[in-house]
Amino acid sequence: MRFEFVTASRIVFGAGVVKEVGAIAAALGRRALVVTGRSHERAAPVLEGLQAVGVAAETFGVTGEPTTDLVNAGVEQARAADCDLVIGIGGGSVIDAGKAIAALLTNGGVPLDYLEVIGRGQPLKQPAAPCIAIPTTAGTGAEVTANAVLASPEHHVKVSLRSPLMLPRMAVVDPQLTHSMPPALTASTGLDALTQVLEPYVSRQANPLTDTFCREGLMRAAHSLHRAYTNGRDAEAREDMALVSLFGGLALTNAKLGAVHGLAGVLGGMFDAPHGALCGRLLPYVMEANVRALRAREPEHPALERYDDVAVILTGEWEAEAEDGVAWVQELCAALKVPGLATYGVTAAAFPTIIEKAQASSSMKGNPIPLITAELRGILSRAL
Repeated sequence: MRFEFVTASRIVFGAGVVKEVGAIAAALGRRALVVTGRSHERAAPVLEGLQAVGVAAETFGVTGEPTTDLVNAGVEQARAADCDLVIGIGGGSVIDAGKAIAALLTNGGVPLDYLEVIGRGQPLKQPAAPCIAIPTTAGTGAEVTANAVLASPEHHVKVSLRSPLMLPRMAVVDPQLTHSMPPALTASTGLDALTQVLEPYVSRQANPLTDTFCREGLMRAAHSLHRAYTNGRDAEAREDMALVSLFGGLALTNAKLGAVHGLAGVLGGMFDAPHGALCGRLLPYVMEANVRALRAREPEHPALERYDDVAVILTGEWEAEAEDGVAWVQELCAALKVPGLATYGVTAAAFPTIIEKAQASSSMKGNPIPLITAELRGILSRAL
């Protein structure tokens, strides 16, 4: 057995820890580019903390999923202001934008120089500028991942800028920042988090260390995702889901994902749809297709036993089997009111393009078994 494990240099978790960001930043730089969402309101505690310790701050807003052009604009602003530190406070899009900006600050060039699939795929050679990642949603785990998902409108796809040199210097996870998420956002981000502790567990590159994070994450998601959806002020449920998100980020960076993310990444590039909602809609059908393919083509594959493990954890029933886990996820998605793909304009006419692009994605390489075109078409048809 051989495996590697990489993550952020330091992780700080707990209610109220966002108040510590000023002192943390002062040890890393003197001028910060603070990457935020549509509103700077969530970043107010960070901006106040920076001012208190004498760290200058420039704000840069991310109004949607980050694009290659947006990252270029962020790099230009950071350079013009002589920033030597990047702080991303927001959802996964904000944190991914911050990580990409930090990487290009020290490596030069533009995203397409380094992007996989559509770009030149050159490796980053220099460590990214110091980056502090502060999630305000519980979903992507981007605070501890070594990649940034960027949209390229001209290619109609989302792809990753990926390198261990992009890992944030600090991940500051304060569950209190997630309490104000509305139910729909809680559902979509929470289903992304659930997917990201499930797919690495059955991945071809799973290892004992990531397994530990995945099992704990699955247990906490089973206990708390629906609770957080129905009562956003449930502090215990919010803390659980912040941990699920963190564990998912730790796991996917080191064990890869699977067909859910292979398809969701393509769909998100072609249609205006929330990533987490896509993951939630696809998850039960990918699980079902994987289990069926494994039973038919590789009945001794260890992933089948792992799908049984998933079912036991999610249902709480010791006799549960893989199909029971599929049913549990389907029921959860129905309770969370996850819409079908047709809601976002997806039609059967787009399936060939979606499948072709998904088969070339890096996430698909982690799936426990290669799915053939007919199986991928079946997943999309059921999720429509």
